[in-house]
Amino acid sequence: MGERMTRRRRFVRRLPLVCWLTVVWVLLWGSFDLGTLFFGVLVALLVTSLFPLPMIRTGMVLRPLPLLRLAAYLAWDLVISTIRVAWQAVAHRRGTTAGIVATTLHADSDHLIAIVASAVSLAPGKFVLQIDRAELTCYVYAMGMRPGDEESVRREVRFLERLVVEAVGSTAQRDLVRGSAG
Repeated sequence: MGERMTRRRRFVRRLPLVCWLTVVWVLLWGSFDLGTLFFGVLVALLVTSLFPLPMIRTGMVLRPLPLLRLAAYLAWDLVISTIRVAWQAVAHRRGTTAGIVATTLHADSDHLIAIVASAVSLAPGKFVLQIDRAELTCYVYAMGMRPGDEESVRREVRFLERLVVEAVGSTAQRDLVRGSAG
């Protein structure tokens, strides 16, 4: 009975990957019919059975409402950043200023730091140049900076970190980031 439950759990954990591989298969074939779908599922099951991914314990908990808030912020930031970069290109042409700002992060998880770095780099005008894992420091390149804008960039990165941790962080990570925000 115990082995049957373990197999069932393993299958349930593998299900999103099987679905994703099936979607990729159908997209690669360029047509959606029953045969393509059937063989897509078959190939996906074969691939996930022959090459199983190791279990990774991230400690992340998916929270739908904070995740929606994060997605809304990223969409808004994408629009605003695009307008900001377009304005820099039109108004300042070759005289656009930029800077590198060191920001200390509070989340102590490789997965969360990677998500924050990706989220910062998603919108135009900012991207993460380097992450100092030992010091939890994220070096962010920001376009259109004026003297004194460093703290504004730091606040934006910390706000984004807080949104990410609220959306997918463990309870301990959430408490750590909330405690450092005050």
